[in-house]
Parts: sequence; C-alpha cells; structure tokens
Amino acid sequence: MWKAEIMKGSKPENRPAASVDTLIGRQTELHGDVHFSGGLHVDGKIKGKIIADDDKSTVLSVSETGQIEGDVRVSHVVLNGTIIGDVYAAQRITLSSKARVSGNVYYKLIEMTSGATVNGQLVYQGETPMPAALTHQNGDQAPPLRYAERESGSSDS
Repeated sequence: MWKAEIMKGSKPENRPAASVDTLIGRQTELHGDVHFSGGLHVDGKIKGKIIADDDKSTVLSVSETGQIEGDVRVSHVVLNGTIIGDVYAAQRITLSSKARVSGNVYYKLIEMTSGATVNGQLVYQGETPMPAALTHQNGDQAPPLRYAERESGSSDS
C-alpha cells in the first residue's frame, strides 16, 4: 500500500500524523460520493460529496491539480486545489496559496496563506461562544467611550 506523510513539520497537538491511504490520480475522475477513513489525497477530479468517518484524525489533501465538486465533511483539510461546494472542517483547514473555494467554509481552526481565495462565508464553529457584551468585574456596564480632546485647546466651531 502506498503511504506518504502529508503534513511535514506540523505540530502534533494541532495536526494528526496522518498518511495517505487513498490516492485519486491526476488522470482520474470520479462521479459519486466518497466515504473514507484515514488519509485521502486528490490529484484528479471528484464530482460528489467527500465524507470522512467521525474519527478526528481523518485528513483530506487536495493538490494544485485536484478539484472537488460537492460538499466536503472532513476533520482536517489541506487544500491547494479547488473545491466547489461547502467545506466543513471539524478540526482544522489549511488553505495554501493556490487554494480556491466556491462555497462556505465552516471551521474550528483555519490557516490561510496569501493567494488563497474563498468565494463564500468563513463561519467559525468553535466550542466557546463569544461574549455578548464586555462588562467590568463588578458586573456594571463599561462606561461609554469618548473621543480624546485636542491638546491645543482650539475649537472647530
């Protein structure tokens, strides 16, 4: 079985040490949904959904020549190709310089290199909700902000 490390130099706490279990070659075009576990690397074209097992170590990597037309639901995504559809990265998504997404990206942690494009919304799916309002420690509302007065003492009116 062919295996290659796809996340060299990565920190083990943020990225799984996954290997490629399945390879879709450059001259290959698949029609239909793909369900997988482990690592999936796409150099070719897939027309259909990509769905990974609920395992937090699943990885989808799409090379510069890879293209997916359909929604993607994977724990970790490393993208340098094209996805036309929504992307649901349960743990992390890395968008390299030639990454193209036409659809919404739902993520917990995102890394985006200059040159990558997303034509859609970036939607944070973290576990902790953002606070509705900032307050002082005693529970009172923060005082309103005021503009700083000019030091020269001159008036505009």
